[in-house]
Amino acid sequence: MVKKIKRPVLATMVPVLALGLTLTGCADSKDAVNSTSSPSGSQTTPAATQSNAIKPVTLSLFIDSPYQQPTPDNKIYKMIKDKTGVSLKMEFLVGDLQQKLGVMIAGGDYADIMTGNDKLIAAGAFVPLEDLIDKYAPNLKKHYASVWNQMKDPASGHIYALPNYNVFSGQFNETAYEGPGFYLQKDVLKEMGYPSPKTLDEYFDIIAKYKAKHPDMIGFETLNFDWRNFPLLNPPEHLAGHPNDGGVIVENEKAQIFADKDIAKTYYKKLNEINAQGLMDREALVQNYDQYLAKIASGRVIGMFDQHWNFGDGERSLISQNKIGSTYVGFPLLYPGAKEYYRDRPVLNINRGYGISTKAKDPVQIIKFLDSLMTEDWQKTLQWGIQGEDYMVKDGKFYRTPEQRAKADDNTWKLANKAEAFFANSPKMQGTYSDGNATDPGTQPQEFYDSLKPQDQEVLKAYNHKTWAEFFKTPAENPVYYPAWSIDLIDGSPAKVANTKMTDLAVKYLPRAILAKPDDFEGVWKEYVDQISKSNFKAYEDRINDQINWRIKNWSSK
Repeated sequence: MVKKIKRPVLATMVPVLALGLTLTGCADSKDAVNSTSSPSGSQTTPAATQSNAIKPVTLSLFIDSPYQQPTPDNKIYKMIKDKTGVSLKMEFLVGDLQQKLGVMIAGGDYADIMTGNDKLIAAGAFVPLEDLIDKYAPNLKKHYASVWNQMKDPASGHIYALPNYNVFSGQFNETAYEGPGFYLQKDVLKEMGYPSPKTLDEYFDIIAKYKAKHPDMIGFETLNFDWRNFPLLNPPEHLAGHPNDGGVIVENEKAQIFADKDIAKTYYKKLNEINAQGLMDREALVQNYDQYLAKIASGRVIGMFDQHWNFGDGERSLISQNKIGSTYVGFPLLYPGAKEYYRDRPVLNINRGYGISTKAKDPVQIIKFLDSLMTEDWQKTLQWGIQGEDYMVKDGKFYRTPEQRAKADDNTWKLANKAEAFFANSPKMQGTYSDGNATDPGTQPQEFYDSLKPQDQEVLKAYNHKTWAEFFKTPAENPVYYPAWSIDLIDGSPAKVANTKMTDLAVKYLPRAILAKPDDFEGVWKEYVDQISKSNFKAYEDRINDQINWRIKNWSSK
């Protein structure tokens, strides 16, 4: 029952990516990158580190998501190789994450650098980072200054991972929308006269009418696989007017589970009804993530509840096929009387991003390398690309030509021209640079709008919007403790055992309830709720509430 931020997965995968990149960046940051910007705002590429300050090294890297292999001549990796020096041997996830983590922990088989994970942290797989950052990483120290206390593990007080998203500077412009919603294809919206569904009934009525005209389409899709089970588990909290706190809803700073509440029953009973009507993909509850993405990429799925980042690779495949009408718009459906709270302010991705394992021979060298990439010049290269090739500058403003935008939408092009696998999990600047440009093309307001396909601009015009974020209410400031899903339950604790039990029950009973004959739904639901009552869920709630109180005390401004 979690939300994680932007963990890209490509539909075509390889088990292991071993790149003989020679990256260095192990000198002190003041020497690592010395590129300059011209008075007009143009950017030069990062300068090479002085060779006498470099200690060549090969670093192993484990990333807990699958990726497609970049081309051997990828220009960004080549630039890193030429200008820094560290060789990265990257391994990507294949198969089930929990199984992979169990094998790694049992054998103590850790890469030098690994993406953060609560299970690995609990196993003692990472070294503390705060002293390393204080002594050797001034760029990282500056970057994380405003969230330093939030990065600390509550159990030990140490920092084990460098959050990869949602540390902002300057101005942040929300243009795209990556969060939760009930999504519908743009072609569906156009054919149905651009409706704005507000309830489950209105939403599924649109799906039913469209599928009646297009019987080969899949009506409603969902996902119940591994840690990506939130498309199935999270909708009730949003429908009831709550933000994404994972397995609990929080009212007046007090958390309680909702899996056994009427807000959950109402939703799953509705899925039972639409399944009986033939509107739900019967494979949805047993398919894996790759199968789910493949269905999205086929263009046959009318709608689904999900977080946009989670199906983004399937949608990017549609864009590369120029099937813009098959991409999606999200809507904030609500139960009667509920107040909308889908869109939130971006939150720190705690215990995610890169950490340094206890097997690393030279943690100092690794932290210096990561620090060397936290300069504006490197960040511009990693996020925008190379000036004159991937973007242009006019009057100090970054923009892309239509040809450059088309390339950026092409997955094949990106494999040769972007460093997505490495950068997605790296510390990164977000907001605006010191020259006023957005840190990436997607949040540069004019570039965002200009980059949209004509079909996309047509949809926005129909709804009188300029961005996809406008389909959702502008959020208030997040509560200081938010989100509850990021609270570490601690492996082996009663809270963790209870949460695992509740998840197992959901995986077992929700498919049964949804796929049951309508007359049998009540019986299955009662059995499910009875089993939850025996799960010691109170231990889970107590842990969440204890940590909510801890965060309020330790994270509040003083």
